[in-house]
Amino acid sequence: MQRSAERIATISAHLNPSTSPHQMEGLSAANCRAKGGSPGFKVAILGAAGGIGQPLAMLMKMNPLVSVLHLYDVANTPGVTADISHMDTGAVVRGFLGPQQLEDALTGMDLVVIPAGVPRKPGMTRDDLFNINAGIVKTLCEGIAKCCPKAIVNIISNPVNSTVPIAAEVFKMAGTFDPRRLLGVTMLDVVRANTFVAEVLGLDPREVDVPVVGGHAGVTILPLLSQIKPPCSFTPAETEYLTSRIQNGGTEVVEAKAGAGSATLSMAYAAVKFADACLHGLRGDAAIIQCAFVFSQVTELPFFASKVRLGRSGVEEIFPLGPLNEYERTGLEKAKKELATSIQKGVGFVKK
Repeated sequence: MQRSAERIATISAHLNPSTSPHQMEGLSAANCRAKGGSPGFKVAILGAAGGIGQPLAMLMKMNPLVSVLHLYDVANTPGVTADISHMDTGAVVRGFLGPQQLEDALTGMDLVVIPAGVPRKPGMTRDDLFNINAGIVKTLCEGIAKCCPKAIVNIISNPVNSTVPIAAEVFKMAGTFDPRRLLGVTMLDVVRANTFVAEVLGLDPREVDVPVVGGHAGVTILPLLSQIKPPCSFTPAETEYLTSRIQNGGTEVVEAKAGAGSATLSMAYAAVKFADACLHGLRGDAAIIQCAFVFSQVTELPFFASKVRLGRSGVEEIFPLGPLNEYERTGLEKAKKELATSIQKGVGFVKK
């Protein structure tokens, strides 16, 4: 009877965490694991019930490197948690609802992924999202600084060019800022670049690698087509077409959905691909290299997206841009000009 009662309490605790999950009727949160669950990392998704958050949560539940998956949002988390918890994979899923449970959602996490915020609608720029999403990211990062200051933080919430500097300022004010552990997710730009270039070349996108540097909005997105793998040359018309399509990929989806949302599914895919790279880095795997928007000295700007090597501490090496052609050098100057404004906007939001 005693063991049966403990099993029932364990199952109940997975789906209905108390406001203090460390006091689960005699069961510690650490031991609240499915029998046979594989060891791995503890991951929190903040904004897990949203358009990106739901497919992101589902894909993370499928990742064998995840042992505990915390799903947080201000609404609808219980339903998403119940749904995803039925998947027969090793990660234990727990849901957290509302600001009063944010700290419980974050305590002890190794990786925090933040897709929280409102999506783009037709006619909106990423800057139009700023006033809403800036406040959301600030609040969530204050929780991270308090509850899991050593976690790797992946920022998806747009505009990334401003929300990453917001997160950095929050962490600085809390005395927890570690530039290696804060990464803006620009992986969707790389995913799009690989896909669009593969279409032109008639290749499998998985065989294509296009570095995308700069930022994560419009002209700040700079695909370095001269550095593509496998090596290939493009005509000026092809370069212009590909660069424009990669830069405007988000708008392409927003317009195609005609008011019904933004790029949620491809973003979730890209976010999981990047989170998986971070987890492999945390595990100590070698040569984990991806593009990300990070605190950087690659240019004179404090933040910049370029190729980085991921490891146990997060970003362990930031690679230089390498040789650029004339088209890319011109694009870089345009990108830097707009990026500087976006970064300052984020910094100013926290300091005002």
